[in-house]
Amino acid sequence: MMHDICQSPVSLDDPALLAEWNGLIRAFLAHGTATPNHLGAVLSGAPQFAMGHAAKGLFSLMMGRKELNAVAHEAGQAAVAALAVAGGSTRERLWVRALGEWLAGRPSGAIAAMERVLADHPTDTLSAKVSHAIRFILGDGVGMRASIENVLEAHKGHALEGYVLGCHAFTLEETGEYAAAEATGLRGLQLAGDDAWGLHAVAHVYDMTARPDRGISLIENNVSAWDHCNNFRYHVWWHKALLHLDRGENDIVLALYDDKIRSEKTDDYRDIANATSLLMRLELEGIDVGNRWTELADFAQHRTDDGCVVFADLHYQLALGAAGRDDAQSALAARFALDATRQGEMPTRVADPGKAALAGLNAFAEGRYDAAFQNLVAARPTMQTIGGSHAQRDVFERMTIDAGLRAGMVDATEALIEDRIARRNGAVDRFAATRLATISEERRIPAQ
Repeated sequence: MMHDICQSPVSLDDPALLAEWNGLIRAFLAHGTATPNHLGAVLSGAPQFAMGHAAKGLFSLMMGRKELNAVAHEAGQAAVAALAVAGGSTRERLWVRALGEWLAGRPSGAIAAMERVLADHPTDTLSAKVSHAIRFILGDGVGMRASIENVLEAHKGHALEGYVLGCHAFTLEETGEYAAAEATGLRGLQLAGDDAWGLHAVAHVYDMTARPDRGISLIENNVSAWDHCNNFRYHVWWHKALLHLDRGENDIVLALYDDKIRSEKTDDYRDIANATSLLMRLELEGIDVGNRWTELADFAQHRTDDGCVVFADLHYQLALGAAGRDDAQSALAARFALDATRQGEMPTRVADPGKAALAGLNAFAEGRYDAAFQNLVAARPTMQTIGGSHAQRDVFERMTIDAGLRAGMVDATEALIEDRIARRNGAVDRFAATRLATISEERRIPAQ
């Protein structure tokens, strides 16, 4: 049996196909556009390669789109059939099990299968990245860090060490170790110059610690780390826009939105999340974003019954609420109410925090700021479980804080701002500074 670039067994006997598989691994780690091309070549040349079918299914589920569930199911069936005909290593069988677990509504089971692989093959960077990605969707920052730290030693001197350091940097940032995250991410970039995930981890650090100048320079001076990417490059542009927003450069933010972030009008939920959360941040700063909500709402109203990822649903709601799509908002709320009664790991997240968060966003869109504040505060303790990063979920923090200010709940809102600052190691960004100034002014006026 041959071994791939991860120093792990793989049931391929053609060196050319192994080269394609290794290309897939590198492309997947680098968020490269060539990932599906390499996978297609592998499956075309080795249709009984079960791990390839499992990869297709797992990658489809990561997309968070209802119509891709059928693709994932077909891939799962093909993977099981391939194992029956050609067999496979324990690693490959565990990949097929991972897909089956996720298809059965247990993404945590998929993680468990990946961790079983890593117990036997700690140099398996691909399995480590998949575990990392699924945990990200579940908002499991602590688990992400523990998982990647379990394989750090095995990756010293490994051909893919830089990508593992990028993952480690992200988990350090998400667990509040900002200095270590910065150092680890920059070291990883030296080893893997095309690691967009690692670069973006360091950008997160600069966002969370209110150092926009450093973040902008990082992105501008390392273009080769992310310009090769699939739609993840839009997310890097989004990070750059956030950093410019923190400098108060709203014209630059709008230009980035039009020319980069939404240059391609995709309906990938991650792209919709970039766009809706950025427009909402701008509106909270009093910026007129014109008719930019319209095309996002057009996409979102066709996604009200998706039900794949709560994180995606809440961003669809941002567009629907801003564009006044009342019928679609009602449809999304009705689907949340139904999903919350079902069993499973994702329905549990719909029940808490999804329902309260959705009610809060609806109320905010309708100008019912008291209700918005109450519902968003109720959702806040478990919001991490919807997935995404602290930076991505910060749009909901900002809306909670602004709802509180607009509802006149000054003391409770100030406590939220102070908690947000504490989670950022005491860093006070422009958003926090302006809101604290508003609170100070509101308290000063009655005293006069």
